[in-house]
Amino acid sequence: MSEFLVTPGGIALIIAAQSLLIVAFVMISLLFLVYGDRKIWAAVQMRRGPNVVGAFGLLQSVADALKYVLKEVVVPAGADRTVFILAPMASFVLAMVAWAVIPFDETWVLADINVAVLFLFAVSSLEVYGVIMGGWASNSKYAFLGSLRSAAQMISYEVSLGLIIIGVIITTGSLNFGDIVRAQDGALGIFNWYWLPHFPMVFLFFISCLAETNRAPFDLPEAESELVAGYQVEYSSTPFLLYMAGEYIAIFLLCAVISLLFFGGWLSPVPFLPDGAFWMVLKMAFFFFMFAMVKAVVPRYRYDQLMRLGWKVFLPFSLAWVVLVSFFAHFGLFGGAYARWAIGV
Repeated sequence: MSEFLVTPGGIALIIAAQSLLIVAFVMISLLFLVYGDRKIWAAVQMRRGPNVVGAFGLLQSVADALKYVLKEVVVPAGADRTVFILAPMASFVLAMVAWAVIPFDETWVLADINVAVLFLFAVSSLEVYGVIMGGWASNSKYAFLGSLRSAAQMISYEVSLGLIIIGVIITTGSLNFGDIVRAQDGALGIFNWYWLPHFPMVFLFFISCLAETNRAPFDLPEAESELVAGYQVEYSSTPFLLYMAGEYIAIFLLCAVISLLFFGGWLSPVPFLPDGAFWMVLKMAFFFFMFAMVKAVVPRYRYDQLMRLGWKVFLPFSLAWVVLVSFFAHFGLFGGAYARWAIGV
């Protein structure tokens, strides 16, 4: 058996098994994310939330998924049927593919590549095409205008996200997520993590993630307060479920990215506790809780406010931060906290 595993067929089998394991983890997590999201909103509004299907309502997400799957798929008469079906599939598949470079522990990663950050950005940037394809293929001016608005929003905040990550890359000297986490390891535990030297950018990154994933208060692509629901207005049944699942998967993915970039990934917050995947999952759950709380308590922005915040506030601040981090790293200021690639902290 061991001899077979080193053959091309065996390697392909191992990669397939690892891929299925990641898909299973993400899809099972998705059920609990939707449940937790609804429970958190309910608690803020002083109501019970899902509580009928299964113990404590735990099977409500399963029931909702079955409802979507069993409903008839309705395609508008004038729609481009092929593109109409491919659009939600593209959003879902691209959101899943990005998990290939996310490490959960020292060796728990499907593709430990040196350009993992670049790969993540390349894949996540393609997700905007699923939105544009859906709006265009629906043969509705409302869906098309909603898709253009969504594309403009996603592209605007990708710029800020990229510039903030450049600051972390300068500090680490690597595009590999494992190297970024290892650079945060040290005797001070939580105070060695990047949230401290990159403190101002943690908030900008989190808010940009809200806009990038169409979450409140930037959930304008869904346009819930308007007469139509934006780019996915013509979708129902399984295609709509794929759009919704893709959005939640992207949210959970960015929770993982925040944990890796600023909060030590799988590292323990205190030196005397062992590191491990438990800490990574716990941090991801915490940041998803923050995503849900923001949606529950923050009012929706207007679209002009959204774009002004992205281009006139976040872009200048993130660009200035790259210059500052470069200056700090070059001259080794603050004990080399911004140049860990040079001192091996």
